[in-house]
Amino acid sequence: MAKILVIEDDLTFSQLLDGFLKKSGYSADLRHDVKSGIKALDQEQYDLLLLDYRLPDGTGLEVLSASRQKSLNIPVIIMTSFNDVRTAVEAMRSGAFDYITKPVNPDELLMRIGEALEPKKEKPSTQSSSTDFISGNSPGAEKLNEYIDLVAPTDMSVIIQGESGTGKEYFARAIHQRSKRAGKPFIALDCGVLSKELAVSELFGHVKGAFTGALTDKKGKFEAASGGTIFLDEIGNLDYEVQVNLLRALQERVIVPLGSNRAVPVDVRIIAATNDDLLISVSQGKFREDLYHRLNEFKMQLLPLRERAKDFELFTRHFIELANNELNRNVSGLSEEALGVFQKYDWPGNLRELKNVIKRMVLLSKTEEAGIESLPDEMMFSISQSPKISGTDLKAINETNEKTLIMETLRKVKYNKSMAAKLLNIDRKTLYSKIEKYNLE
Repeated sequence: MAKILVIEDDLTFSQLLDGFLKKSGYSADLRHDVKSGIKALDQEQYDLLLLDYRLPDGTGLEVLSASRQKSLNIPVIIMTSFNDVRTAVEAMRSGAFDYITKPVNPDELLMRIGEALEPKKEKPSTQSSSTDFISGNSPGAEKLNEYIDLVAPTDMSVIIQGESGTGKEYFARAIHQRSKRAGKPFIALDCGVLSKELAVSELFGHVKGAFTGALTDKKGKFEAASGGTIFLDEIGNLDYEVQVNLLRALQERVIVPLGSNRAVPVDVRIIAATNDDLLISVSQGKFREDLYHRLNEFKMQLLPLRERAKDFELFTRHFIELANNELNRNVSGLSEEALGVFQKYDWPGNLRELKNVIKRMVLLSKTEEAGIESLPDEMMFSISQSPKISGTDLKAINETNEKTLIMETLRKVKYNKSMAAKLLNIDRKTLYSKIEKYNLE
């Protein structure tokens, strides 16, 4: 029986969750604030963390961060009100498995818990992930496929840059599958969830007794992937000291397991992914410049979903088919009203969010056409908050474009206002004024 740590400050709702989870075959442990939740992580072992975002003494993200610092590889689902969804999307970049909005739909919650607890299986390098993802057929997608065909046969290191949910691992796998290394392992590692201590062990392995809890020798990802490809997702989150070890491994083509003096020769190709601009991290002293140049032999920039209008219908049909197959449903399409909301929404979670939204709609739809009533509340709220602009109101159009640019820039630099002002070519005073004007905080 899977054990779930639930941290929720609403006592009535937490009791309802407790009863629902137990009825569904799970064991629930209830806590009501950040402090007691973090303490529970030291006392018990859990299979899943179900965390409310807003708590009396902080946020669920602090519990998420604490679990990562303790090197606990536990999936996390964030519960949030619909007006906190962008924060939840950011939480996924920090290592959360998923988020769900309140009021919580029971069927949706069970679906997300089941997905989070499903054992992760390493996919053979020869296995295609095309059943879960398609690249599209717009000019931008065709250009990316051209890049893949050009760089795949080489041994060049590649950086894939794009927002969260744009399919960076899919493109990394495509490069591997079209390379001369296709018959060897493809090993993916999410650097966003690794503490400094865990990262060294995961990358390079360790020997028995290297640290408390190291009961046996462990082979690292570099050694496991020798001859093949390592995909380092969210590489910008690696601790600075770990970056030093990674650079040494790439330059010398040898690794030394933690606690050992044995040098192990390795032959791997590196594909790294980031949803940040690593050059900004370099300028802030958070990412080593020499490592950046070692990795940046070829760069691919993935477009966000909101800039891929020509591919939208294709993606929608594909994800409906996937959801029908997985949930044993027979939804043929979306209503005109639902499609209208899709077109107005800006999709901060990109393709991953689109896939999850469509899966939810297929699950909840009672007819062959999924309608507006099965859309998540946060989408309707987001659309309702969008400014209504007259087609000839030049001032309103300019202000909307300015607000969008400032929001995108702030997200890009993780709300470092000095860096945002520099990129926007305005002074900090002007930026603060505009942030207040557009209510961006």
